[in-house]
Amino acid sequence: MRFAGLLGLALLVTACASSPPVGEVPPPLRYREEGLASWYGEPYHGRPTASGVTYDMQAMTAAHRTLPFGTWVEVTNLENQRKVQVLINDRGPFVAGRILDLSRAAAAQLGMLERGVARVRLEVLRQGDGMVGYPCWEVQVGAFGQEANVARAVARLQQKGFAVRTVPAGGGLTRVRVTKVEGLPRAQRLAKQLAVEFPGAMAVPCPPGRVSP
Repeated sequence: MRFAGLLGLALLVTACASSPPVGEVPPPLRYREEGLASWYGEPYHGRPTASGVTYDMQAMTAAHRTLPFGTWVEVTNLENQRKVQVLINDRGPFVAGRILDLSRAAAAQLGMLERGVARVRLEVLRQGDGMVGYPCWEVQVGAFGQEANVARAVARLQQKGFAVRTVPAGGGLTRVRVTKVEGLPRAQRLAKQLAVEFPGAMAVPCPPGRVSP
């Protein structure tokens, strides 16, 4: 659910005292913004985001009104100084006074799940291009709680010739992903193909540090 908030926001752009016009994106690595962040989970989990990627509330993503899809930002909870890095792949929030809608996983790491909103600072780490040309994608085939199921999924994918990696998730789960997939269209086609064997397979962008296919 999306949480209500009425506090105002403050925009801080390095070397510029005024706020950027709506729809205008500041230069890469020079954009900083402060205000309220909220988070969203059900019933949006599993639905398409504004970028076309399926929303995974356990992935490190966020919605912003104007930053290009594919932009990585660092978010600091100004109330406890916890930090996370998230990918902008959706539009929002659409409540006055908010600057960011975080995935459930990101909100958990920031320690703001129970309260629902927190005052944050976001700083652009790498500006995106709308994700159309994002070079590295992965296909997550599932999140498994038993090691045997993880090993089985990895073995099946490797037998098909895919490069595979595992990612720890909350609740003792382990995500299994086909990695080094070049381009969103190919990742979406592969997700559809793998969904026959792995229902719920979805395309997800590679995290920072893994952007080269």
